[in-house]
Amino acid sequence: MRVAMIGTGYVGLVSGTCFSEFGHEVVCVDKDVRKIDGLKAGKVTIFEPGLEALIASNVAAGRLTFTTDLAPAVAAAEAVFIAVGTPSRRGDGDADLSYVYAAAEEITAAIAAYTVIVTKSTVPVGTGREVEAIVRQRRPDAQYDVVSNPEFLREGAAINDFMRPDRVVVGAESERAREVMRRLYRPLFLNETPVLFTQRETAELIKYAANAFLATKITFINEMADICEKVGADVQVVARGIGLDGRIGSKFLHAGPGYGGSCFPKDTLALTSVAKRVGAPSRIVEAVVAVNAARRKAMAERIVAACGGSVKGKTIAVLGLTFKPNTDDMREAPSLDIVPALQRAGATVRAFDPEGMKEGEAMLPGAVWCANAYDAIQGADALAIVTEWNEFRGLDLGRVKKLLKQPIFIDLRNIYKPEELASAGFDYHSIGRPPVLARAR
Repeated sequence: MRVAMIGTGYVGLVSGTCFSEFGHEVVCVDKDVRKIDGLKAGKVTIFEPGLEALIASNVAAGRLTFTTDLAPAVAAAEAVFIAVGTPSRRGDGDADLSYVYAAAEEITAAIAAYTVIVTKSTVPVGTGREVEAIVRQRRPDAQYDVVSNPEFLREGAAINDFMRPDRVVVGAESERAREVMRRLYRPLFLNETPVLFTQRETAELIKYAANAFLATKITFINEMADICEKVGADVQVVARGIGLDGRIGSKFLHAGPGYGGSCFPKDTLALTSVAKRVGAPSRIVEAVVAVNAARRKAMAERIVAACGGSVKGKTIAVLGLTFKPNTDDMREAPSLDIVPALQRAGATVRAFDPEGMKEGEAMLPGAVWCANAYDAIQGADALAIVTEWNEFRGLDLGRVKKLLKQPIFIDLRNIYKPEELASAGFDYHSIGRPPVLARAR
């Protein structure tokens, strides 16, 4: 099939590339000339494991191309995906749909034959109806269907998530549109992947409901971690104990500094905004948003407390800046609250992240950027792990202790065992686990 993907951000680039791997002819369209020129030259604009090689192989096979010219790409396509940004709107937290509607207008002008217009961007319930109205008003002669096909891609594992998804959700109003979507996802049907066909509004809400539920699990276990610290329990054992219950499951039950990234923060806000607007407020999700915002700010306070109540004039080594490992995405990362708070408290922050340094330099002014983890630790008064990159899981503890002025180790991701750090002579602080006294070494 011939596919046009409008938008080469994270979702658009990954989805377009994976569709080309399915054997479809895909044209990825973006207004950013520099981005498109870079992609044509083999320069991938985001970090996602395996993506660069997959793009290169499909470009070489002639199935994947990039352009700034939307009209011919749309005119030749059987399915056109809208994969543009839907950031939170200032003031009310609702999703800014201006990019979606602008793309819909351009697509409408370029339609040449029956076309399925697919919303891949995360959008509030009812957006598909609005897109359909745009097309109908501007091109009453056009033959088309508007479909909702939300994405469920985890940054750092997006290719596998697209190729081997838990499910595919398609909100379509006609059998003709459903048949086009079946052809698009044919390899997944052959693998017996569950494909859920439903109404557009239902598909749109499934996406928001899924992200809100996962954000709720994260926030719940973080609150349990606070209780554990008060009563002397271990949140990791609590998480395992409840996660073994098949009704609950073990995923997203890892205590830490709170959720971030491009999806959960804006999607939870958008869902609460939509819920209020339709007169069915979601009190649970509203609480999740508030608790998560407070938690991110509280993490800096934990670091200050671990340093004796003050970091004025001290140096703190911060390892990990991105909102999660295996991505360069800094959007809504907990580090964006933690690092500035430490700086306001008078600390110098020495920072390192395997992939987030370029983004971080623009978003965290005043931080000292280091070549590697040990460079960041050199001469610091304390070490704080904020993002659990694999390379931070096996630090040479003897070397770390020698490089630090004081053996203060704050682990906001619980990637080390308290007994191990105590045996190594560290004053170790983690999330929701009983403290273990350091042993002199």
